[in-house]
Amino acid sequence: MTALTSQSPAAPPDAAPAVRRRRGRPQVGSHLTMLLATVVLGAPLVWMALASLKTSEELYRRPLQWLPGQVSFDNYAQAAATVPLGQLLANSVGLTVAGAGLKVLLGLCCAYALVFLDFPGKKVVFGIVIATLMIPPQITIIPNYTLVASLGWLNTYQGILVPGLASAFGTFLFRQHFLTLPRSILEAAELDGAGHWRKLWRFVVPMSAPTLAAVALVSVVAEWNDYLWPFLVVDDPAKMTLPVGLTLLQNIDGMTSWGVLLAATVVVTLPILLVFLVLQRRLVAGLTAGAVTG
Repeated sequence: MTALTSQSPAAPPDAAPAVRRRRGRPQVGSHLTMLLATVVLGAPLVWMALASLKTSEELYRRPLQWLPGQVSFDNYAQAAATVPLGQLLANSVGLTVAGAGLKVLLGLCCAYALVFLDFPGKKVVFGIVIATLMIPPQITIIPNYTLVASLGWLNTYQGILVPGLASAFGTFLFRQHFLTLPRSILEAAELDGAGHWRKLWRFVVPMSAPTLAAVALVSVVAEWNDYLWPFLVVDDPAKMTLPVGLTLLQNIDGMTSWGVLLAATVVVTLPILLVFLVLQRRLVAGLTAGAVTG
C-alpha cells in the first residue's frame, strides 16, 4: 500500500520542453523590460553628452540630428569662461569627500555603540534614529538656516557641510549589519586586550566591506547632488558647488545658450556616474547585508 501511494504518475514525454518554454517566456519579458528601461533612462544622458558637442545651429536643426557634424568643445570652453567651473568642481569634490567620509565615520561609530555597548536607553536612542528617517528634510531647513546664520557660517564651507553630517540611514544600515557579525571574534579580540576603537577598525570594518561601500555610495551621491541647502546658504561663486553653479550659469546666459548649459551639466553628471558604475556591484550586496531583524 505504501509503495502504491509513493509512486507518482509518469509525466508525458513532451512535459520537459513545455516547462522549458514556460520558463523561457518570463526571461524574454524581463530582458525586454530591462532593455526598455535602459533606453528610457539612458537616451537623455546620451543626448545630453552628444548635444554638448554640437554647435548652436545643429542643436536647433530640424529634423533632429543625434550625432554632431563635427565634434567641438567650444561649449565647455565657454562654460569655463562664464563661471569658475574649475573652482566649482573643486568645491563639489572637496565637500563630497569630506561630507560622505564624515557621514560614514559617524554612522559606523553610532551603530557600533548601539550594538556592542551596553548603556541605558539604547533602544530609545535607536528609536529616535529610526524616527528621523520619517521626517522630511525640508522641515529642518528653516531651523538649520537660522542656526547657521547665527553662527556666522553663511557663505562658508562649514555652513554647507555641518548641518547634514548626521546620517540616520547609514546608522540604521550599519546597525542591522553589525547584528549579523559573529560575537565570538570580538570576544576573542577583547580577551587579547583590544579596545573598542581597535575592535571597530581591525575586525568590524573589514567584515563590513559591502555595507560600507553601499553607505559610502549613497552618501557620495547625496552630497554631490545636493542643491537646495547650498543654494540657500551660499551666494558667493567662489564657494558654490556644481549644481548651484548651473543656476548661476543659467542666470548669466538667460537660458539661451543650451549647448553651454548641457556642457556644464555633463561636467556635473559624469563624475558621479563613474563613481556609481565602479561601486554598483557592492551596492545591492551592502543594502541586503543588513536584512535581519533585531
